[in-house]
Amino acid sequence: MPRLRCLTLLLSVLVGAPLAAHAAPPPYDIQAKQAIMIDYTTGAVLMEKAPDERMAPSSMTKMMTDYVIFDALKKKAMKLDEELTVSERAWKMGGSTMFLKVGDRVKVEDLLKGTIIVSGNDACVALAEGLGGSVEGFGNMMNQMAAQLGMKNSHFVNPHGLAEPEHYSSARDLAILAGHIIRDFPEYYPYYAQREFAYGENLKTGAPISQQNRNPTLGVVDGVDGLKTGYTEEGGYGVTVSGKRGQTRLILVINGLPSTKARAEESRGLMEWGFRNFDTYTLLKAGTVIEEAPVWLGVKAKVGLTVAKDVTLTLSREAKMGAKARIKYTAPVKAGTRKGAQVGTVTVTLPGMDAIQVPLVVAEDVEKVGATGKIGSAIDYLLSGSSGEK
Repeated sequence: MPRLRCLTLLLSVLVGAPLAAHAAPPPYDIQAKQAIMIDYTTGAVLMEKAPDERMAPSSMTKMMTDYVIFDALKKKAMKLDEELTVSERAWKMGGSTMFLKVGDRVKVEDLLKGTIIVSGNDACVALAEGLGGSVEGFGNMMNQMAAQLGMKNSHFVNPHGLAEPEHYSSARDLAILAGHIIRDFPEYYPYYAQREFAYGENLKTGAPISQQNRNPTLGVVDGVDGLKTGYTEEGGYGVTVSGKRGQTRLILVINGLPSTKARAEESRGLMEWGFRNFDTYTLLKAGTVIEEAPVWLGVKAKVGLTVAKDVTLTLSREAKMGAKARIKYTAPVKAGTRKGAQVGTVTVTLPGMDAIQVPLVVAEDVEKVGATGKIGSAIDYLLSGSSGEK
């Protein structure tokens, strides 16, 4: 008769060192009105302040403009070397600019760099008109994409982020968007790490006009490789940042700061705090045998058990309270059971966190023994007493 088996393991045995499970101490008082930090791999929220509050996203809006264009490139609705004509509306845009002229024919790739690196409002309008037919039409495309990505507190009216009454987002939504850019378009993400971009024409020298990337963490915080700053009077100073050290990638969004200095100090300080206090661990790896179960009437006496997917968590480095895994399965495993079939569960418990339960599966096919070997296998199983608790 099948028996229930339980096994309790210290997860530190599986990963080689004790794991932290408690949240880190809260960071210093945050000046930003809205803020969130998440781990890119696991989605764990490491810090937040009014993350779902509506706010003016300012030029961080351009990340959505980029995403829509990236998607069009993927679907071959546009090409990087395709040239778009600069309209008078694009040329007249105020604020930051990549110095386009009316009637210029500009490659999509240059316009993308203009939006990402130098935050050109003129480049945003040129892209919007080129793909959506108009700024208004492109706004509809932005909102449709936001809905697909699960951005529940966002509504876009324009591609550049200059303030309008019904143009808003939230810190959490921008973090979601940043994660999708990194995950969905790795071929374009390196644009966000480019430190400068030259375009236009210096009227005195005739040389292209070189502008610096405004991201205050690039080249300052080790591992940072994106994404986008923003400022309007309504929204204050903000920035969306991502960086990676080792296996840990963090995404930070802050907004509503009073100055560029405050934005630089807060973004740099929070990214360092995140990397210092948290790490991403694969507690259980798919395919790795974590237990062997006895087999009933099989060619082999035992079969390995594993998890179907990696169990990966973001944990504080400070709290090393002994995360544990409890394994339950029905023994013996019947011959004929196929690789990947669920035979039990693994429950991961961590102090201060909800338990996580994942399927325990067979690591390989359990082949049946021939007719002549069935009696011997059955006797071996009964004599071995393989039902003991571990």
